[in-house]
Amino acid sequence: MKWYLCASAAALVVVGAPASGQQRAAAFSIPAGELSSALSTYSSVTGMQVIAAPALVQGRRTAGVSGRLTAHDALTRLLRGTGLHAVTSNGVLVLRAGQKDATPRRARHTVAAPIETPVSVATTEPQTDGPDVVVVGYRSALTAAQELKRRAVGTQDSIVASDIAAFPDLNLAEALQRVPGVAITRDTGEGRQIALRGLGPDFTRTQLNGMEVLGNTASGMDNRGNVSRTRGFDFSLFASELFNRVTVQKSFAANQEEGGIAGTVQLATAKPFDYDGPQVVLSAKGQHNDQTEGLTPRLVALFSQRQGDVGALVSIAYSKIRNNEYGYRNWNWGRVTYGANNIGPEIDANTRALLRGGTIFAPQAQSPSTWYTDRERIGATAALQYHPGDRFKLDVDLLYGQLSDNRDDWAIASGGYNALTGNVSGTQVIRSAVIEGNSLVAASYTGIDQRTEHHYVENETNFYQAVANVSWQASDRLLLTALAGYQKSDFAQPVFDKVFLQARNTAFSFDMRPTIPQNTYGFDLTNPANWNVQRLVAQENTITSEYRNAQVGTVLDISPALKLEAGGEYKRFTNAGYQYLTNTFYGTAATTDRAVPDSLKYVINRDSLLPYIGGDVGPIYALLGNNRNLTAANLTAGSDYNIRERTWAGFAQIDLDTDLGSMRLRGNAGVRYYNTSLRSGGSLATATNGVTRLEPVVVETENDGWLPAVNLALDITPQLVARASASRNVNRPGLPQLAAAGTLTVAPFGGTVSVGNPFLQPFRSTSVEGVLEWYMDRRGFASLGVFWKDLDSFITSETSQVPYSATGFPVSLLLPGQDGTTPYNYTRPINGEGAKIRGVEAAFQHDFTFLPAPFDRFGVVANGTYIDGDQNAVYNGVSQRIPLFNLSKWAANGTLYFETERFGARVSTAFRSRYLLGAGSNANVGDGIRPTNNVDFQIRYNLTPTVRLVAEGINITNEAIEQFADREADRTLVYTTSGRIYTLGVTASF
Repeated sequence: MKWYLCASAAALVVVGAPASGQQRAAAFSIPAGELSSALSTYSSVTGMQVIAAPALVQGRRTAGVSGRLTAHDALTRLLRGTGLHAVTSNGVLVLRAGQKDATPRRARHTVAAPIETPVSVATTEPQTDGPDVVVVGYRSALTAAQELKRRAVGTQDSIVASDIAAFPDLNLAEALQRVPGVAITRDTGEGRQIALRGLGPDFTRTQLNGMEVLGNTASGMDNRGNVSRTRGFDFSLFASELFNRVTVQKSFAANQEEGGIAGTVQLATAKPFDYDGPQVVLSAKGQHNDQTEGLTPRLVALFSQRQGDVGALVSIAYSKIRNNEYGYRNWNWGRVTYGANNIGPEIDANTRALLRGGTIFAPQAQSPSTWYTDRERIGATAALQYHPGDRFKLDVDLLYGQLSDNRDDWAIASGGYNALTGNVSGTQVIRSAVIEGNSLVAASYTGIDQRTEHHYVENETNFYQAVANVSWQASDRLLLTALAGYQKSDFAQPVFDKVFLQARNTAFSFDMRPTIPQNTYGFDLTNPANWNVQRLVAQENTITSEYRNAQVGTVLDISPALKLEAGGEYKRFTNAGYQYLTNTFYGTAATTDRAVPDSLKYVINRDSLLPYIGGDVGPIYALLGNNRNLTAANLTAGSDYNIRERTWAGFAQIDLDTDLGSMRLRGNAGVRYYNTSLRSGGSLATATNGVTRLEPVVVETENDGWLPAVNLALDITPQLVARASASRNVNRPGLPQLAAAGTLTVAPFGGTVSVGNPFLQPFRSTSVEGVLEWYMDRRGFASLGVFWKDLDSFITSETSQVPYSATGFPVSLLLPGQDGTTPYNYTRPINGEGAKIRGVEAAFQHDFTFLPAPFDRFGVVANGTYIDGDQNAVYNGVSQRIPLFNLSKWAANGTLYFETERFGARVSTAFRSRYLLGAGSNANVGDGIRPTNNVDFQIRYNLTPTVRLVAEGINITNEAIEQFADREADRTLVYTTSGRIYTLGVTASF
């Protein structure tokens, strides 16, 4: 059966507030007459939504109602004698046939904050004599999301089921980029993590079916962090089709868990009671990336059944996609010093002096590179609901997700023994040089060793969650809630094998000035006889995260206008991991490269900027007898740390819903207390009598605090809502920041030592915001808001360049040719001077119903955010203010859509201005990503009311990812593209 949101006999109108508004008194004067007209007036007075099939209300009459009554009592009188009754479902009133009097259920209140199921919206609606437009598909999803936003007390935005399932989003991260204030990071052709209002992934708390979760994946590119052992949730884990609602809460309330200074992303999987009866959904699509070959599947199935008080649902989503990201990469830029014999006579005296003076920055290991990924994503959910009547609810949700990557990565770099990876002092001779500012942007050489890398990786993340939510209406005034949940994320990278081949004493030149930098080589790159084995690398990585969560809460109705909420929570979080690594060198200054048969070398078989020879990984390992099954003896120093946090928390909050003259005032005010004990274990390098060894270290600390919060929403008119919020919140430091360990990254031109600091205090923030929202009935809304955050204990980095001997790590870990005098970047986190964020956020959504047909079927969704914020960073003892990491000053999204009952099309764009990824290294102040703008589209055609064809295009402009070093000099680090993705398929629902 199809249902419609009713405020008139035949037109879809979404108005009002959540069902809790039933307890507020209001003045009614609804005359006897048609029930449909009476319900429309009732919705206008109360702001309540009423859902009914047109056949139920057509022809029915009501005796009317007058006087000052609660919404509940008024509706009861309106329905007397009609044979209808109302129940509250998903926060709205649903009319059903039967002799039962109207007894709408109370809205669900919860400490654990399980997510309400989405507002159901019609797929079709009857035609009218007036100018109303049929509301279907994407347009109806926007209308439902608009209503969820309108109901909230604090600032929030939602995406509902038909939007998530229907838009061409490869994963959940890409679905979230449509939300105002959200920007995403991309890797190997897909969105990966989010930044919210200028703060990075670590500052956004993610909840799934009511409890906090964490899941990590990996990037194929070390410039982007490789394995992501952070608090930032990797939304690429999940297909968007697994979820029927995503809510981004930007305001903090005392009944929310602490820990999301930027905000909270709430994810909800589908439940059987979301549907009025049995439901089956099947979808099959084929995907193609124009930088790879072949077609890959994307499959979705959902089965839901209700039987009386019990409902069960199972859904599964499977996709496989091939991606080939390729382009140009430097390892970094750094200051270089040329020896007197390494500068040719062709170089003029002024340039020679600069090259000798150690003030010029040069690109390191100029490297055309390719990252080919064969990715498989599986997700499955199961839900069981037991709702015996209106007073008791038990929801049990299970979710399993698996993301598997098989990577085949290639690179060629001027990174052999006589390389361009630091100070030049070997056989290299520079023959020409172009210097702009203090950057060497073009040069030619003789005597350069070139090196190719062929790298095969297998990694997999397995995600598990089980959570139960219970609510019991113990009396008319008392609601009790409870949550119990467990979540585990296992990341494993058991295969990471790399073969380096080397060609010695060659001519080479580079030019960084074109958009895509260019290299020129003085020998045949595709002749296998020119290449021999220089080095083999094997590596293994694991990360395990676990959450155990228990919550209890109460909601007491003090009066029709006031409620008291109180509750407590226990949460245990653990994170552990390690890296094993071996480096076996065959070519050094004193030895020759290891010769292998030409049959074990072949030309790169993936798209690349140029062809070159690489090694056949498996056979070369077998021929040389290198170990690929690593043990604890191969542990990377500082990688084996573990974190355990135990948190006890409690809160009390007053909820207000009353009239202020002719205006409705909603709000909450409360305080939350938390206490977190931290245990950080790991190992640190120590030196005694000239002998360096790793010693186990365990550090235990504790922190607590009080977090007040106030949120107000004033309905100035039925169309105009003003919101204001003020709160105090915390964010626990990042996992590597808390590690009782040090991490060493070795590179030919130096490297990096990063150490943790378990004694760090949390990030603490005071947040204030105000928003004005104008709702144009079902045709759209406009909003404008300002926000401000003051982080008074912002954790920043202190970076200095020191001799390797000063780091405390053993010299045995260095590469050939390095010693204790080799300069290394030494980085550690500290509680800095603080940071401030100021921002403006605007959003607009409107159907073009004022235009003549067929243009009245068009509509637009647009939002934009401006953010300004900086932090303190220390470089060699000098403090500088730099922009916050992951903060784009400008971010904007826009979608133009066209919707009819049978046909729909839309095109969307997502813009993000440049942002920093980190503080920088090698004397570069900051490194980051240049501006991006991604464009997607979708076209659908309904063959029948239940079967539709869908064509999609993702990243149709093949937008490049450009990474830079130094925020002022803007030196090119990376330029890659990942291809356009096209999808064609069919979706059916029964």
